[in-house]
Amino acid sequence: MKDSDKKNSWKARIHEIIYEADTKEGKLFDVILLLAILASVILVILESVQSIDVKYHTLLNVSEWIITILFTIEYVLRIISIKKPLSYIFSFYGIIDLLSTIPKYLSFIIVGSQNLIALRALRLFRVFRILKLTRYIGASNRLIIALKSSRTKIAVFLFFIIILCTILGTIMYIVEGEENGFTNIPKSIYWAIVTLTTVGFGDITPQTPLGQLIASVIMILGYAIIAIPTGIVSSEMTKSNQMLEENTQVCPNCGKDNHKENAKFCYDCGSLLNS
Repeated sequence: MKDSDKKNSWKARIHEIIYEADTKEGKLFDVILLLAILASVILVILESVQSIDVKYHTLLNVSEWIITILFTIEYVLRIISIKKPLSYIFSFYGIIDLLSTIPKYLSFIIVGSQNLIALRALRLFRVFRILKLTRYIGASNRLIIALKSSRTKIAVFLFFIIILCTILGTIMYIVEGEENGFTNIPKSIYWAIVTLTTVGFGDITPQTPLGQLIASVIMILGYAIIAIPTGIVSSEMTKSNQMLEENTQVCPNCGKDNHKENAKFCYDCGSLLNS
């Protein structure tokens, strides 16, 4: 076997393990990575508790370094096992992988007490690792597709809500007036938004019987309105589930995923998929 063939065979093997989930090795790799992501997020949460960080700082730090090194190896292997590494580097998951890895290394560069606050903020970027989970949840792809398909309907719905809150806020400004806390229209619109979403902070409350009646109608209306975007997205998800039958194959050339079941060629670049 030629050296080039051995090199390609080695890269193909790495690609199959990292990018595919149909093989035994691929599933094991995904499980290990999932556990590492969850462990990393737990470490970030524990580090934010001062009493725990003071007592177990060394253990938490060493554990985080181990996980960071694991993610670094994963990031490098993903780059070298694909023919067009830039397609991965500048992809959504590529950027997330980088952002979730570099904060620990930045601790070597950012030193000095005056930078401790900035360093703490940068280290919180490790929470982005939880976004890596979406790569391994098949339903997340269908949710993204459903959100994209329903974005126009949702935009129209939100525009209607803005108009409704503006009208209701103006009415309450007229009915209640400044003496009851509705000092201006923007503040009244804020109250309408809070009431319509059934949050109800209670910092502004209507005092007149008419104002309370309007507030009651808005609260009841809020429960009905909340269900609308859920129905829109659910409808689109049903359509996507009926239309899409995807597998876990990732193109070894361009890195595109979401290929149809039994697809032999990439829908984007036409390259042969792994058999």
